[in-house]
Amino acid sequence: MPPLRGDLISLRLVRSADIDGLIDLLNDLDMRGALGHVLRSETDIRSRFERDGYWSDDSGVLLMIDEAADIVGWVGFGPVTYYFFGYEISYQVFGEKHSGKGYATEALRLLTEHLFSTKLMDRLQLTIHPDNLASQRVAEKCGYTREGVMRSLGFMDGRFHDIEMWSITRQMHEAL
Repeated sequence: MPPLRGDLISLRLVRSADIDGLIDLLNDLDMRGALGHVLRSETDIRSRFERDGYWSDDSGVLLMIDEAADIVGWVGFGPVTYYFFGYEISYQVFGEKHSGKGYATEALRLLTEHLFSTKLMDRLQLTIHPDNLASQRVAEKCGYTREGVMRSLGFMDGRFHDIEMWSITRQMHEAL
């Protein structure tokens, strides 16, 4: 797959040369997102890359690359469940120095467009912690709509948290 290019970043597939840096970035607790952080072992990160390069027909991860060719974050998608025709998108910008620059918004726009252009599905969704105002703004800018709250769904910092569900349908996307 060729890179998806925007004004601020491009999205590209993970390369073998990225793996050592990703191991550190993905396990840096200072960069964890609002929904917490799952530590990933080096073995798991390397084996997923060896299995499918972090890209398959039903899930994938693309790296956010800035104009200096630095990895500034990632965006990915995966199936919601086997009986829904849709995907859930996740994203993370690595660190405060890359936050607030529009990278997540552009990444979500690019991946949303790519998925609606290439996949047989009618819905994409995001799950966002209610306190994550920045992610809510990203969703709104990209045409996603808040559907409601799923009570006590996310576990973080020793307790359960409510999680908001946001979505966009093909018809909503085409109307943008």
